[in-house]
Amino acid sequence: MVNGMELERTIVSKVEELHRVFPCVMVTGARQVGKSTLLKSLLPEGMNYITLDDELMLSRAKDDPAGFLEEMGRPLCIDEVQYEPRLLRAIKMKVDETGEPGQYWLTGSQRFHLMQGVSESLAGRVGIVELYSLSQSEATGKGGGAEPFDPENIKERLAAPVCDINELYERIWYGGYPRLYKYAGTSPEDYFSAYLSTYIARDVRALTQVGDTSAFLRFMQAVAARTAQQLVYADLAKEADVSPNTAKRWLSVLETSGIIDILPPYYVNTSKRLTKSPKLYFADTGFCAWLGGWTTPRVLQQGAMAGPMLETWAYGQLRRSYCNRGIRAKLSYYRSGNGAEVDFVLERDGKLFPMEVKRSSSPRLSDLSAVAGIPLAPGVTLRPGLVLCTATQILPLGRGCHAYPISMI
Repeated sequence: MVNGMELERTIVSKVEELHRVFPCVMVTGARQVGKSTLLKSLLPEGMNYITLDDELMLSRAKDDPAGFLEEMGRPLCIDEVQYEPRLLRAIKMKVDETGEPGQYWLTGSQRFHLMQGVSESLAGRVGIVELYSLSQSEATGKGGGAEPFDPENIKERLAAPVCDINELYERIWYGGYPRLYKYAGTSPEDYFSAYLSTYIARDVRALTQVGDTSAFLRFMQAVAARTAQQLVYADLAKEADVSPNTAKRWLSVLETSGIIDILPPYYVNTSKRLTKSPKLYFADTGFCAWLGGWTTPRVLQQGAMAGPMLETWAYGQLRRSYCNRGIRAKLSYYRSGNGAEVDFVLERDGKLFPMEVKRSSSPRLSDLSAVAGIPLAPGVTLRPGLVLCTATQILPLGRGCHAYPISMI
């Protein structure tokens, strides 16, 4: 971990690339993942920075969006722009005056509601990237040169840092929120308590009417306990003691604000036996572990959630690997009608790359047995599988398949 040091973010090169091409650049992501810090560190000469977290700025923007932009000038970085969506239409009018790139940088913590406004007002005018909390390469000080995970060329990553299972679960338990790394000695307990209060006070109340915050916390804890599982609203509602409609609405809030991700199932239209229920994953394992009451990495490693949390971590690292380079990877999972499952399926260039997560340092080829059942669309080929595991080196499993250390993703 790189406590006390400035953190290199892999996404920097993508932001700079979009700045050269688009009139606007939008960085979305959950609260406190480092959006503001990232853009402040990259501000081009002459670009002003404002935040709509500032009540005075927000009031002025609400009173007269077009006049506000005129007063602030260009180029301009607007943080938390979702608090005044009418600014997006005013920005459209401004950028269309010249069409030149690099006029506005925007951030927002409510990705789907915000994206709706962006797609309506700024279509074709904005380059969009999504920022997550730190990847393990960023948290270990190697974020600048991190490349997207390529399951077809895994041996090119032999120089990637590897850790043992104890350190891996320390990474999982700690999570990736930048403040925990930048300020040495920050207690995860103190940080996540404050984070939860801020999250409920700002994002949750902005997105829905939550009268009983203790019930919402109970719901979040129930969701945390179901990370890496199929999403069944009735079961989740029962466990959280809320109605199914409330569970759907509140889960949408968690997804909209970047707390969870929803992983769709892989299926081919002609296949009738595949389940169509998605799986849910917490976006940050540290927050998930705190909500679940896992007080130390060792307790987590030895507890009932050790497997699901490992899978959640693997999913998060894969997702960060692509998002940090601005790549929209098509990830899904496969589950047959009789319950055979492959944790992740990556679709790319007419190829399917199956990946299974195992809490083992010596996985076997049989761990990929469910891969044979994956149906293929015409023209699509199935590539050899990977077992993402706790080994400390890449190991051949036979038939072109390999075991791959999760700590190298």
